[in-house]
Amino acid sequence: MVVTSRATDAVPIEDLDVAAYEIPTDAPESDGTLTWDSTTLVLVRAHAAGRTGIGYTYAGPSAATVVHGKLAGVVTGRDALTPAESWQAMQHAVRNLGKPGVVAEAISAVDIALWDLQARLLDLPLAIALGALHAATPIYGSGGFTSYDNDTLGRQLGGWVEAGIYRVKMKVGRDPVSDRGRLRAARLAIGEGPQLFVDANGAYTRKDAAKWAEIFAGFGVTWLEEPVSSDDLEGLRLLRDRGPAGMDIAAGEYGYHLPYFHHMLHAGAVDCLQADVTRCLGITGLLRVAALCDARTMDLSLHCAPQVSAQVGTAVWHLRHLEYFHDHVRIERIAFDGTLEPEPGGLLRPDRSRPGLGLEVKHADLEPYRVH
Repeated sequence: MVVTSRATDAVPIEDLDVAAYEIPTDAPESDGTLTWDSTTLVLVRAHAAGRTGIGYTYAGPSAATVVHGKLAGVVTGRDALTPAESWQAMQHAVRNLGKPGVVAEAISAVDIALWDLQARLLDLPLAIALGALHAATPIYGSGGFTSYDNDTLGRQLGGWVEAGIYRVKMKVGRDPVSDRGRLRAARLAIGEGPQLFVDANGAYTRKDAAKWAEIFAGFGVTWLEEPVSSDDLEGLRLLRDRGPAGMDIAAGEYGYHLPYFHHMLHAGAVDCLQADVTRCLGITGLLRVAALCDARTMDLSLHCAPQVSAQVGTAVWHLRHLEYFHDHVRIERIAFDGTLEPEPGGLLRPDRSRPGLGLEVKHADLEPYRVH
């Protein structure tokens, strides 16, 4: 049903359920500091007035335990039309659990579900409910794992360019001896025109990062992500100030609450901030991060979870782009009907004919992967 009652009438949240699914990768994957062979999707559904909102995060099954054991009881009975009020209640409720990390990821999944629920109750696409400034969200192809051989790397990056996505990113830093060859293979596959990004996932020391920044510049790299640990704000600032002209330093994907982003911006550590809607306390949290960027006229790049991020990105004033991450693209196609596909030119355009996120869960397809 679509809500048609007076604006003053609350619509109580009736129930919240959660499940976790561990989905194997299509090949072994690694970056500069981590290896993995599966990714866990934690899926939340919020119910009110005959409608169901969907939210999710990429975290361990422990996030599902937080949702079931703590957050469901906090939001049940609250007004489904005011998700920010439920978000505030969750912040207070988790004080003794410790917010950053798993708890923030759990809150993020619930908050996304509540925004989706509100939009469905109002029969609005989520982008419109959030106050869209843009019709679509620019993306860049992301993968290029250090576990790939050069042929696989070239096929993946070149495939994105052939599909009209003219910004692509690869992982670096695990094996510096091979990285020059990998960079050559990447540039050969995509040609001279498309933008090439690299992500070290904090693999370098400050001095190694400075050396590699110069090498990357020789291959036309314009984006250097987490050259050092994202906790090393002084190191990031050093590279931002002294790195090659035309190369942006980026970090922020591991931010879980507003103070993290404030400290990173106050330190002048990045040229472009990143934030992940499934980690930074959901849509409500991400819009507050975007406001910090607006106050500094700084661009924000959205990290992964493209089916949510594409919607939220339309409401971000200083939006740079969205990371169209190989693993998450694949998982979201398995998990949902109604997923958005890239347009030529590298855009994800929300479907305004569908309410909320426009997604429906493919329960039968997910069930073999259930771990919670």
